[in-house]
Amino acid sequence: MYTGIVQGNYPVKNVVNKPGLLTFEIELPQEMLTDIKIGASVASDGVCLTVSKINGQTLSFDAMEETLNKTTLGGLKEGSRVNIERSASMGDEIGGHIMAGHVTGMAEIVRIDRPENNHVITFKVPLEWMKYILQKGFVALDGCSLTVTDPNKTNGTFSVHLIPETLRQTSFGWKQVGDKVNVELDNRTQVIVDTVEAYLKDIK
Repeated sequence: MYTGIVQGNYPVKNVVNKPGLLTFEIELPQEMLTDIKIGASVASDGVCLTVSKINGQTLSFDAMEETLNKTTLGGLKEGSRVNIERSASMGDEIGGHIMAGHVTGMAEIVRIDRPENNHVITFKVPLEWMKYILQKGFVALDGCSLTVTDPNKTNGTFSVHLIPETLRQTSFGWKQVGDKVNVELDNRTQVIVDTVEAYLKDIK
């Protein structure tokens, strides 16, 4: 389980591509390695991955074909910056929202606005997702819990406003129009919307 509060963004050190498998390494600061062990779960750009090897402060992760097809991890290169969050522990403050690290798919950045002291990114997603993306609701983008503004159910877009701390702590400051990010829709919102839809269908 994760909370969507990214603990830092770090460059990928090494990438090994094999048919249907990608292995990559990230070096983390010592303070993020407390009690880390083989088999631990770490969210990398919002994707729940298992630590497969530990070499000092460097962790290795494997991503299989399904993950590579559904997420941005298939495009990782040496130097790519990845948002990292260790899995939540009992008693941790949940400052974002509860997440599983199971990515729904990808969104494309279609616009970036930088009015004074602001940074606004607009994303485009498949239209069928928009019933789950609500004004002032939340969505996980590259593992970061963010508040939705201006959802447009006609063209499948919505925006997020990023504060300076979010830009410092995550990779969003490097993002450009045309880049893709991982999306995890809120599972509770999906359950509520789907349940209401099914109920209304049944009573017609």
